[in-house]
Amino acid sequence: MGIGASAGGIPALEGFFRHLPEDSGMAFIIVTHLSPERPSQLHEVVGRYTSNPVSVAEDGAEVRPNNVYVMPEGMILTMADGRLRLRPEDPIHRERKPIDVFFASMAEDQGENAVGIVMSGGDGDGTLGVKAIKERGGITMAQTGDGSGPRNPEMPHSAIASGLIDFAEPVERMPEKLVRLRADIDAFVGLADGEKDRRRIDEARQLQGDIARLLRSHTGHDFSGYKDKTFMRRVERRMKVVQLTTVDAYLQRLKDHPGEVMALFRDLLINVTNFFRDSDAFATLKSQVIPNLFVGRGADETIRLWVPGCATGEEVYSLGILMREEMDGLDVVPKVQIFATDIDDEALGAARAGRYPEALLAGVAPERLKRFFRRDGASLVVSKEVREMCIFSPHSVISDPPFSRMDLVSCRNLLIYFGGELQDRVIPTFHYALKPGGYLFLGTSEGVSRHGDLFAPLDKQHRIFQSRDHGGPRRLPMTLDASASRTRQDVAERPSDATGVQLRQQVETQVLERHAPAHVVITHEGDALYFSANTGRYLEMPRGAPNRHIFDLARREFRADLRAALRETMETGRPAARHVLMLDRDGATGNMIGMSIEPLDGPTGNETLFLVLFNPLGKWRQSGTDEGAEAEAHEAEAALERELRDVRERLQSTVEEYETALEEVKSSNEELVSVNEEAQSTNEELEASREEMQSLNEELSTINAELERSVDRLDSANTDLKNLYAATRIATVFLDRDLVIRNFTPAAGAFFNIRDSDIGRPLMDLAGALQYPDLEAEVRKVFRSDNLLERRLAPDDDGLHILVRLVPYRNRDDGIDGVVITLVDISSLAQAEEQQKVLISELNHRVKNMLSVVISIANATRKTSSSMDEFGERLIGRLHGMSRAYSLLSRSDWTKVAIGDLVRAEAEAFGADRISADGPEIALTPQQALSLGMVVHEMATNAAKYGALSSDDGRVDVVWQADGDRLRLKWVEKDGPEVHSPKRKGFGLALIEGQIRSQMDGDAEISFPPAGFMLELSFRIER
Repeated sequence: MGIGASAGGIPALEGFFRHLPEDSGMAFIIVTHLSPERPSQLHEVVGRYTSNPVSVAEDGAEVRPNNVYVMPEGMILTMADGRLRLRPEDPIHRERKPIDVFFASMAEDQGENAVGIVMSGGDGDGTLGVKAIKERGGITMAQTGDGSGPRNPEMPHSAIASGLIDFAEPVERMPEKLVRLRADIDAFVGLADGEKDRRRIDEARQLQGDIARLLRSHTGHDFSGYKDKTFMRRVERRMKVVQLTTVDAYLQRLKDHPGEVMALFRDLLINVTNFFRDSDAFATLKSQVIPNLFVGRGADETIRLWVPGCATGEEVYSLGILMREEMDGLDVVPKVQIFATDIDDEALGAARAGRYPEALLAGVAPERLKRFFRRDGASLVVSKEVREMCIFSPHSVISDPPFSRMDLVSCRNLLIYFGGELQDRVIPTFHYALKPGGYLFLGTSEGVSRHGDLFAPLDKQHRIFQSRDHGGPRRLPMTLDASASRTRQDVAERPSDATGVQLRQQVETQVLERHAPAHVVITHEGDALYFSANTGRYLEMPRGAPNRHIFDLARREFRADLRAALRETMETGRPAARHVLMLDRDGATGNMIGMSIEPLDGPTGNETLFLVLFNPLGKWRQSGTDEGAEAEAHEAEAALERELRDVRERLQSTVEEYETALEEVKSSNEELVSVNEEAQSTNEELEASREEMQSLNEELSTINAELERSVDRLDSANTDLKNLYAATRIATVFLDRDLVIRNFTPAAGAFFNIRDSDIGRPLMDLAGALQYPDLEAEVRKVFRSDNLLERRLAPDDDGLHILVRLVPYRNRDDGIDGVVITLVDISSLAQAEEQQKVLISELNHRVKNMLSVVISIANATRKTSSSMDEFGERLIGRLHGMSRAYSLLSRSDWTKVAIGDLVRAEAEAFGADRISADGPEIALTPQQALSLGMVVHEMATNAAKYGALSSDDGRVDVVWQADGDRLRLKWVEKDGPEVHSPKRKGFGLALIEGQIRSQMDGDAEISFPPAGFMLELSFRIER
C-alpha cells in the first residue's frame, strides 16, 4: 500500500510504524516530498519501530510483503506488474504531485488490493490519487488531528474534502484498521465472481435484490438492472470498509443505518471520466460528426446534445470545446445546447462549477488549455463561453422521461454498468431521443449489437452510431417503473417446488401451446395485436411493407367470412361463427375450418378487442369411384345446401354493407373527404406534438430548475458580498471609464460622502474629506498603464494613515472597463512600524549586553583555565547555561520566567531525579532570570565536579520563598563527599557572588559544613 507524506510527515510515519505489528503481511511504499538530506532521517525513524526491511526503492524491484520501500530523492516512482518503476525527474519541469502519480499507477496495477494513505503535507498532493484508487475498488485513508499530527494538514484535509476517503483516522489507529482488513479479506473472495461457487452466486443475487430495494426506497433510483459483478464489487468494498464479513450482517447494517445506504449509493455512482478520454475517439467525432451537425443550420436554429450520466462534467465540457472550435470557423453560427444529466447531485454541483485541479487536465492540449480555461489559484476553470452552452440537471435515464429531438447523444462508460435487460430499455430510449439520422457516441467497451435495427454503425472502432429512420412518428419506449419493476431476486424468491399458482400457470401455458386452437387478437378496425402459435396455416405475410391488418394477412378463403363475422360481433356483441373450406394445393382435398370471433373479456383499456379462433373440423376429400355414389350424393347435396346457406348469408351481409356504403357515399362529398384526411393528418401531428411537448416540458423543467439554482447562487453571492463589505470595513468605490460611480461599499461614505443616490454621478463632483488632490490624474494613469497603483497618504488632522490602491476593473473579456479605488486605514500598521523600531532598538541593546556578558565570562574563564581543552569545556558549559535561560525567555516573549522552570531546565542537564526544586510560582524579569540561570548553572557544575553530584548517592535540594518584596533561595547539597572550606575562592564562587551582588543587587551567604555545600541568597523581586 502507498503512504503519501511530506517532510513534515516524519512524526506521523513514526507514529504509524510504532503501532504496526511485526508481521502485517503487507508491503508499504512511502512517497514523500523530501529534501536531499531527509531520506536518511526517514530510514532511521521507520527502521526504529519496525523489524521489516527498509530500503530505497530500486527500478524493477519486486514488491514483497512485510517490506518497506522509500522513494529516492529526484526520482518519480510508479508500479507495474507488481514491481516498482523509477524514472528521473525532469530538471526543468519538476513533478509537484509525486504521490498522485504513484497512487494512480498503484490503483491501475493492484486494483482492489490497493490502499492509499495520505498523511501530513502541504498542497493537495494525493487527492487525485485516492480518486483513482477509489474508482478501482481500493481502500483510502487520511490522517486526522490526534497524537502525532498532522503538522501540515493541507494534504489530508484536501483528500477528506473530496469525499473519497473511507477512513479518516489518527495515524496511531491506522495499523489496527489495516490488520483487521487483512484478516477479513478471505471472507470477500468470490462474492462477485459467479463462476467459482454456485452457493455464492445465489447468495450474491439474493443480496443484490434486497439491497436494490433498500436503495430504491432511500434514493428513488433502481439498481436492480446493474451488472451483477459490478454491483457486488461495490458491495464488497463497502463490507471491507465497515469490516463486516457476512452478507446478512451487511444487509442488517443497511437496514439499521441509512447513512450506509447513502455511502453505498455514492460508491455505485463512481465512474471513470476524464477530459477527452480516448483521444482517438474524440478526434474521430470531431472530424466525422461535429461538422455534420452544423450543415444547413441557420443562426436561429439550435443544435441539441444530451450527455446522460455526465458525472463531474469532464465529458460535457470536452464536447463543448469541440463544438466551440467548430463554431469559431463558421460565418453563420447556430445556437448550441448541451443537456448534461446525472442522478448524483454532488457530482452535478462539481460539474456546474467547472473547476478542476490541473492534474485532471493532463489530456488537454496546451492550446486548448490556454483557449478554454482560466487559472484560479491552484485550479483551472472552464471558460464562460463553454459553460454557457451546458445545462446540468438531475435526471435518471432509466425511469425519467427522455429528452427528444437531439442531434447527438453521448453516453460513454455508463452502459457497462447495466445488465442486458436494462441496456435493452436504455438503448431504444436513446433512439427515441435522437432525430432521424442523429448520432450516438458510446464508450470503447459498449455497443448496440442487439439493436442493429435502430442504429447503423458509422465508426465501429470508436463506437459512433447513427440513428435509423423507420418512418412514421417515433413512440416513447417503455421505461422502468421503480414501483413495479421486478429484480432477479423476485424470481429467485419463488419456491423451487411447482405447487399452487405456479403449477397452475405451468399447466395452462403448456395446454395453450399444445392443444388450444390458433387465435389472433384484433381491434375493431382489424389490426392484429397478438398472434398465438400455429397461425401460419391461416395467415400469410403479404408483399411490400410489413402489415398487421388481419384482412390482408388472412388467406383468401377467410377474408369475406372474417369481415362478415367481425361486423356481426360488433353489432350484436355476441360471438359469430363461420365454416370455411380450405383446399389443399391439388384442389381434391382440404380441411373444413371452424372460424369464430368473440369480444375479448377482461380489462383492455378504452378500446374493445376481439378474439379470432381457427378450429379444424376435419378432412374433406373429392371421391373418384362409383362406390358409395348415393352416400356421396347425399353428402354433396348437404354440402351444397350448407354452401348455399353460407352464400345467402354472405350475400345478405354484402347487400347490407353495400346499402350502408351507398348511404355513406351519398352523405359524403369530396370536401368532407378532404377535411377528414386533413383532420386525420392533424390528429397524427397532434399526437406527435404531444409527445414532443412532454419532452419539452421536461427540458423546460430542467432549464427552470437551472435558472432557480442560478438565481439562488446569485442571491447567495450578493448576500456574501454585502457581508464581506460589512465585515472587512474596507472602503471601495467602483468607477467606469468616465469616472462615474458604479457601486461602492458602506465604508466609502466616510471618505467621499457618498450616498446611494450618488450612483451614476462622477466621483470628482463630490466634496469628500479625503485629502488626495492627485486622484483623478492617477486614475487616468492606471487606464493608460494597465497596472496597479498604490499611494500612502500623509496623516490627516486625526492622525489617520490611509493606503489608496487603484486597480483596473476588468470585464469578462479581460478588457478595462473602469477602475476600483480601495482605501484602507493602516493607522495600526503605522503604529506597529513605530513599535517595531522600538523593539529593534531594545533588541540591539539586549544583544549588546549579552555579548558583553559573554566576553566577560570568556575572559574570566581563560584566566582560570590551565589548558585550551579546559577553557573550551568551561566556556561551552557556561554558554549552554545562558542558552537555556535565553530559551525560556524566548518562549515567554522576553516577559518573565518562573523560578521553577529555570531551576528544572538546569536540573535536566545534570540529572533531574537528583536535583529537587520546591517553592511557589514566582516570575523573574529577563535580567534576573539570566543572572539566576548563570548562578544555578555554576552551582550545578561545581556540585557535579566536587560536591554532592560527584557521588552516586548525593543529591541537591533547592527551595525558595518570598519574604515581602524579596526572594530567599537556598541551595543545599547532601550525601556527597565531605566538604572543606577552600583556601582561596575560585572563579566559580566569584562569578556567583558577582552575579548576585552586582547584577541582581542581592546578598549571598556561602558556607561549607561537612555534610555538604550550602548557599543562601536573597534579592528584590518585582511584582
